[in-house]
This record gives sequence, structure tokens and C-alpha cells, in this order.
Amino acid sequence: MAFTIRQLQYFVAVAEHGSVSRAAHALAISQSAVTEAVKFLEEDLGVKLFERHSRGLNVTHKGHQFLRHATSILSEVSGARRALAEETEAIRGHLHLGVTSLMAGYVMSDLLAKYRRANPQVEVSAIEDNGEYLEHLLIGGELDVAVMVISNLHDKLALQVEILDVSPYRLWLPIGHPLTRQDSVNVGDLAGEQLIMLDIDEMGEAAMKLLSALGTRPKIAFRTRSVEAVRSLVATGAGIALLPDLVYRPWSLEGDRIESRDVSGTLPVVQVGMVWRKGSPLSAAAKDFISIAKGQQTARER
Repeated sequence: MAFTIRQLQYFVAVAEHGSVSRAAHALAISQSAVTEAVKFLEEDLGVKLFERHSRGLNVTHKGHQFLRHATSILSEVSGARRALAEETEAIRGHLHLGVTSLMAGYVMSDLLAKYRRANPQVEVSAIEDNGEYLEHLLIGGELDVAVMVISNLHDKLALQVEILDVSPYRLWLPIGHPLTRQDSVNVGDLAGEQLIMLDIDEMGEAAMKLLSALGTRPKIAFRTRSVEAVRSLVATGAGIALLPDLVYRPWSLEGDRIESRDVSGTLPVVQVGMVWRKGSPLSAAAKDFISIAKGQQTARER
């Protein structure tokens, strides 16, 4: 028997909240219904989606892969419903958005363009800042919605989250690097390599934690807050980089080629999502932004 949309919704909720009880509370349903949905999915797919521990659940590697497909399916369903819905009176008012640096160029630009076309009479303002400050503005009611990396939210109890995309880390390499001869690279192969670090949206912190687990201190060749600088530095052989797949492009601004490879082992993933204050009444403008974002195609050009 095939799984249902509702079971996908329950699975995504558990992945977002990290426990069956919190997911059930957010969905206003029984814990047994959520547990049964997850159990059915694991049996139907033949994989383990969560690792159980004393404080809740962690999504497995296979679970992260399925989560990306699940969020895409739910987005398509949301878009289909929106396309078939009857036209209503044009939305007016204001929409106050927040966005982190990385999301501004790779997620928000296309999403905001689509929203403006659908709601030309809504006045939109946006602020770019770090995730912790955006959380502060959301809780204080100064922002309606923020688009940001949600993997490491500081105040999860006060905020509502909707996952838009799940992006695994990949290794960026210059042409001719010895590791390009491997289809998949082991984390241990990175020991001793010169690293280019991207220090925005917690990218540098996540990469440092991963590489520190190797038992040797990573050799940092360059730190930057510019993705384009990372591309140029990697392409010219100054070092290698470990970054989420959503920001990968095969060419630098100078036209030099950049290779990428999967990295085997236990790696973090980057969850991109929308965040708003839990329990806060949303304006029609904010509700429609969330609706459009859910239906937005999450696949990025390679």
C-alpha cells in the first residue's frame, strides 16, 4: 500500500520538531497517529528514518534523503491546490520579511519576485541579518516571516517552522586535484587539506565541527563571507571547501571550473525554511507568502 500525503505531513512534522510528542502537539492530533504514520513509512520504504534517543528523534541519513522528497511533494500539492483555488479579492497591506545572508541570493530573490507578481498591492520590506537577530525580531513582532537556515534555531519553542529545502554538504575542488579522481570522498581524506571557510549562516561553524571530529585541527587557508570569493579561491587552487549543495555552481566569476564530490560518512545537512512567531495571528499578506513559498520549486540549478 502506498503512503499518503497525511503520512508525509506527519513525518515532516516529526523531522521539524525532533520528537513525536511535539509534532503531535503542533498538529493537534494524537501521538499514536504520528507514531503509526512514521512506522508505516519506515516499513513501506524499507529504511530507518529516525534514530531514537532519550531526548527524542534524530533524522537518519536515509531520512534526510526522504525528507527532501517529502517536502518537495508537499510543496507540489500546495501549489496544485493554490492553482485550483477560486480567485479572491486582491491582498493589500504590508509584509515585513527577514532573511539571512546566504538565503538572500539563493532562496529569497526568486521567491520574492514570485510573491510580488501575485500580490502587486502589498508593500514589502525586507531586512538581511544573522539568524539569531532575526529570531529576536520575529519574537518581538517586528517581522512577519523570515527565510533562513533552520538547522540550529536558538528559540524553537517560540517559533513555527516550515521546511523549504534540505541540502547536504558537498566538497568543492579545483580541476586536477587528486580527490577529483574519486567519485565519493571519505571525511578522513580531507585531513591535511587547505580549507576555504564560508563564515555566514553558520556554514563555517558546521564545517569546523565536522572536520574537528577527524582528530586534527583543520588547516584554514582563507575565511570569507563571500560565496563568490570561495568559488574563485577554490577554482584557482587556493584550497578546497565543504559547503551545502544549494550554493554550488560549476564556474567561478572568472570562468574557472569547480568540481564537486559527495563526501561519505556522517555529515550535517542544511535545512532551509520559513520561520514565524508561534501562536501569532498572521496577516493575509504573510499567509500568502507562506503559501507561495510552500509551492515554490525547491530544486536549484546545478
